Amino acid sequence: MPHTHNVLRLNILFLGLTAIFVGYFVVWLPGPGAGLQLIGIEIGEWIKFLGVGARRNWFYLPPIVIGTVLALLAAMWPNSRIQTWLARGVAIVVALLAFPAVAAIQLEPRSEWLARLLAIGWVVGVAGLGGVISRYANETRWLWMMVAVVGLAGMLLPTMQYLAVRPLVEAALNRSLGIGVGVWLNAAGSLLVFSVALLEGLATSQIKRTAAA
Repeated sequence: MPHTHNVLRLNILFLGLTAIFVGYFVVWLPGPGAGLQLIGIEIGEWIKFLGVGARRNWFYLPPIVIGTVLALLAAMWPNSRIQTWLARGVAIVVALLAFPAVAAIQLEPRSEWLARLLAIGWVVGVAGLGGVISRYANETRWLWMMVAVVGLAGMLLPTMQYLAVRPLVEAALNRSLGIGVGVWLNAAGSLLVFSVALLEGLATSQIKRTAAA
């Protein structure tokens, strides 16, 4: 039964990651025309013209969240499994969705793109060090707690930034705007990741305390 519960939780976590990924490619900003129906991967670039500065980098967080979670999960799996290395590769590929345009790196201030490069580097680092981390599999509770923190950040930061930016867009367009389905999918998916990781972390801690008693 515990194994069944673990599989169920892991499936729910991957459902959350799928929701985040899908949400990144559907509408976040439901503008009045087709040209203003901005999806998640576009909104960070579009709103730079509103003068929000580096805050727009939070809109690039979803692929970083997915990449980090996959890399941390792979760190808990045996290095001998092909799925482990596949997960690390997918983590890096997904994180690269946040990579800034070459023109932006050449022409824009560092504050506009450096945070994204560092975030991608973080995912690459976690994935690369996964083989070392996996040697300490008995401390997976800390890895689960890291996943929980990442999930919480993925839920709150892009959502809060969207709510902060929406009035600026409404003022520019002179009309009220709603919240696109992509925002909801990202928040719901991140909440699932956070909840599952928190439960796994607490369960692992409980098992460790029981074994030590």
